[in-house]
Amino acid sequence: MQRILLILAIVFFAFIDNSTLSAQGKLSGYLQTRSSFFVRDSSIKAFDTRQYDDQFYSTETWVDLTYSTRNGFQFRGRYDMYLNSNLFDPLGSESAQGLGRWSVQKKINDLDITAGYIYDQIGTGAAFQAYEARLLGIDNALVGLRLKYDLTESVSIKGFVGRQKNRLEDPYGSVVKGINLEAFHYFDSTALKGLSLAPGIGLVNRTIDDETMQIIASNVASNVPSNFFTPSYNNYAVTAYNTLSYKSFSLYTEGVYKSEEAVDLPTLDAIDENGRKMLLNRDGSFLYASLGYARKGLAITAQAKRAENFQLRTSPLEKLTRGLLNFVPPMARQNTYRLATRYNAATQELGELGYQADISYRFNKRLTMSANGSYIDNLEEEALYREAYFDATIKDKNRKWKLIAGLQLQKYNQVIYEEKRDISYTYVETVMPFVDFLYKFNKKTALRTELQYMSTDEDFGSWAFGLMELTYTSKWAITISNMVTVTPETYNKKVWSAQEITDLKIDISKPLHFFTAEVVYNYKANRFSFGRVRQVEGIVCTGGICRYEPAFNGYRLTVRSRF
Repeated sequence: MQRILLILAIVFFAFIDNSTLSAQGKLSGYLQTRSSFFVRDSSIKAFDTRQYDDQFYSTETWVDLTYSTRNGFQFRGRYDMYLNSNLFDPLGSESAQGLGRWSVQKKINDLDITAGYIYDQIGTGAAFQAYEARLLGIDNALVGLRLKYDLTESVSIKGFVGRQKNRLEDPYGSVVKGINLEAFHYFDSTALKGLSLAPGIGLVNRTIDDETMQIIASNVASNVPSNFFTPSYNNYAVTAYNTLSYKSFSLYTEGVYKSEEAVDLPTLDAIDENGRKMLLNRDGSFLYASLGYARKGLAITAQAKRAENFQLRTSPLEKLTRGLLNFVPPMARQNTYRLATRYNAATQELGELGYQADISYRFNKRLTMSANGSYIDNLEEEALYREAYFDATIKDKNRKWKLIAGLQLQKYNQVIYEEKRDISYTYVETVMPFVDFLYKFNKKTALRTELQYMSTDEDFGSWAFGLMELTYTSKWAITISNMVTVTPETYNKKVWSAQEITDLKIDISKPLHFFTAEVVYNYKANRFSFGRVRQVEGIVCTGGICRYEPAFNGYRLTVRSRF
């Protein structure tokens, strides 16, 4: 079916010239492609995968097309191509191409109709979110139908039904449906002037397909008698949320309850006397609150979250990023500096209690200071993550330069987050000072320099990182960076076994350099970048969703274009 739709779309756009399209509506598009050229590098264990041993090349490409007609129709389509790609399996190689998305949308009076691949959410997304994070290998579109109706100017209701996308294959078998009611009210009375409420409620139902249920039932049938249960085809998640705003304050609260279903828990009570994993029958819950305050020069945000057995997937048999029906917001700061992002607190949907506070104050036009703290435990009160972050931004009064200096302190439970049961420690504790300096030579040319140092005795040991980025006009940028093992013995003993060090005659005292040299060129709506990259293995996270990336050595070419 997808191939037929793709052929029809190609024929449609091939036989209708641009002037005809312009007269009927507007056609726009977006291209993103990333190509990697692999160079075997045994010193960092960049080998023993299909790309390094046989293929030497991989690419991921997405081409979006949107056509909006004058009478209100919107047609969207996207071509996806993965060749020798390790995007979905970091240690594997996959090739596939075809129609990755299509949709038709039209608003008729107060009714909005969308059919095809749908991206949407309820509240924060904790009860349901169909979203995309393509560079993490996530595309959880709902393939089906969504109807949204505006009951009044401030009250709307929407419903959806479909199956979740499964890469370029047929959608997952489970059927997902939901309904969501949202409202907004602003108080005009003198006593409550400035107060507004934006409440919402939602219900999501997932019905497991017969094939998946047979596998679940077979697993449960062999449970010990005390843990035996009859698995249900249907699972429900009900949510209520509200945003209360009053002058400088804003409070968001949300609660979600998930009905009982078969859950794969990494706990001792999920192991029988023979050491076999069992699916258990558990309900789940999610609670979240965010309080914000803002006034001239000051901004404060405090958040709290509790999640218990809160796994929402197309089936309990899916793992990692596959089959996710929701998105649980992370409780740790979204860092940007290279070493600050080395250890990230991935959302623990099966058990997490977290708090976060962020404060920023601008003393004057030249000086701003900010601080952030994160505190995350599991429900057994075992520490998962601690972070304290401070920075200060100083600007030249003539805007010639800007200096950012800061410090990050971390305590990261590597056993839990990376499931590393074979290490002799539990926590990675880091101290990371950094400096970021930008100098503008003139209106066209600027140089930015980063210096970072991470001190730790665990994992790969301490690191130093330096970066220089030269920009000329808005077109050119040249970036050179290097990440160096400060304690190479710690790194090498972590990567190699004692026997390998002896057999391969590895000099464990020699520092390793993970460098990047990249050139970026922007021309109108096009962006081209080409770089030589040597990257250490590790966990890469975006918004609380994390994936493992193996060590990389080679070249990368990316192209982005809007048309």
